[in-house]
Amino acid sequence: MFKEELSQLKKQNLLRQLVSRSSAQGPVITIGRRKYINFSSNDYLGLACHPEVIRAASDSLGRYGFGSGSSRLLGGGSLLHERLEREIASFKSAEAAMVFNSGYAANTGIIPALASGKDVIFSDELNHASIIDGCRLSRARMFIFRHKDVTALEGLLKKEKKARRRVVITDTVFSMDGDIAPLDRIAGLCRRHNAFLYIDDSHGTGVLGDGRGALAHYGIGPEPWIIQMGTFSKALGSFGAFAAGSGDIIDYFINTVRSFIYSTALPSSVIAASLKALKILRKDEDDIVGRLWTNRTIIAEGLRDMGFDIMGSETPIIPVMTGSVKEAVNLSGYLYENGIYAPSVRPPSVIEPRLRISVSAAHGEVHLEKLLKTMGRAKKTAGTRQSAQG
Repeated sequence: MFKEELSQLKKQNLLRQLVSRSSAQGPVITIGRRKYINFSSNDYLGLACHPEVIRAASDSLGRYGFGSGSSRLLGGGSLLHERLEREIASFKSAEAAMVFNSGYAANTGIIPALASGKDVIFSDELNHASIIDGCRLSRARMFIFRHKDVTALEGLLKKEKKARRRVVITDTVFSMDGDIAPLDRIAGLCRRHNAFLYIDDSHGTGVLGDGRGALAHYGIGPEPWIIQMGTFSKALGSFGAFAAGSGDIIDYFINTVRSFIYSTALPSSVIAASLKALKILRKDEDDIVGRLWTNRTIIAEGLRDMGFDIMGSETPIIPVMTGSVKEAVNLSGYLYENGIYAPSVRPPSVIEPRLRISVSAAHGEVHLEKLLKTMGRAKKTAGTRQSAQG
């Protein structure tokens, strides 16, 4: 029944296939029987395999078991859940916080609770799919503003004044482009126009602002109209998500967010891992955030020097523009043949196909050197092919 559709996807180089590791997550992974330098992971600080994180998860099993058995409202949470919420609220300079099972569950649950048919949402055109789905589920009137275009956003806020609530929503770090939202200017608009600001700081937490996230990056303090969402599954190397904000709004979410109310709580072992990762990040005695940015600079400048278009990346997410889906697939394939795992990103995930390189603090000098040398050879090989065809 679906063979024709699958055949068309294959012809267009858009057919996706699952890839399964036979090793732990890390700077080097095993796929099949071969090892690859991993430039696809969002484990920015290399905490997924940190021995203290693993030990914390293991130790929690003896006290709390594994399965939670029920939702938080029915006793599925443990004391660890409460502790993590206090710790993440403190880390994010917020009054309170709550844990969600995933970033997707957070966005598709919080946004419909925050806005409904009586409200208006203003959303950046490159926001994550989970934000888009959350906006659709809300049934609020929705206006899409041009990517990071603060002038366009201000025009919409001035025009759309008649609503119970007005909510501006943006990613902080855009996961496919690696650029950063101008939160200082956006927050200024929300303050002047009496609008809520909802930020998805999934790729900013642990990366920006000495690890504290996008608000710290811009020096923006806590405000009752700012709601932060973030994940434990990227820089913190664990799993799950959180929302942080005023005490009233978190209490409101506990009572209204369907994805929270009707989901079994995350296992306490996962929460224990997140707690330990957060503790490591808050101390950062080994300057892992600094290493992350050093590695990012080496790769970004190296690629630019070779003439690659990295599309305005400002973070450890470094896209490489390829021009066509076929070129993106071929470049990724060339890297794979040479022991580097960096998948291509294609429509519908993005409009413009690209290679997406994700740099980690766990990458060593040898990993970075091999990537740059292999990318250099790939560029020369592509140039030779184009000359021959021309």
